Amino acid sequence: SSAVASCEGCHSLATAFSPAFRYIELFSGIGGFRLALDALNGRSVFSSEVLRYAIQVYQQNFGGVPPHGDIRHVGVLSVPPHDLLTAGFPCQPFTGGVDAPRRAFRDPRGQLFWHVVRIATHHHPKAMLLENVPGLLTCENGLVFSAVCRALCEAGYDVHHQ
Repeated sequence: SSAVASCEGCHSLATAFSPAFRYIELFSGIGGFRLALDALNGRSVFSSEVLRYAIQVYQQNFGGVPPHGDIRHVGVLSVPPHDLLTAGFPCQPFTGGVDAPRRAFRDPRGQLFWHVVRIATHHHPKAMLLENVPGLLTCENGLVFSAVCRALCEAGYDVHHQ
């Protein structure tokens, strides 16, 4: 499942942007969103990542300014204006595993989602593209996904998932 949040009146990513657009990558990893969006005439204006090896691969792939570190310590004014916010927020709190229960928002990594909302609320990008997080739809019997959708709606976005 993947989710797209767009401002009211924007019905698809194709119609949300002019031919060239600016985007940010929160929890960028090695730059998967960037590979796709650069090919669509997008320009990354900000990225954040905390994993050292992911940052090294990102730098090898794209050069330029390295991703900013921990998004919890980045002020909204440090994030440039953008048309699209992408986020691959950590999935472990929502997927669980053999030795790891699904702690969702009770896990500090699950709390990182609220930084997506914080930045979107300040900058109001035309749309957001949030990475597929296995287990998000069923975590805590759907209550976590409902909380995510509610937060995005309260920030002024319509939420679509498939």
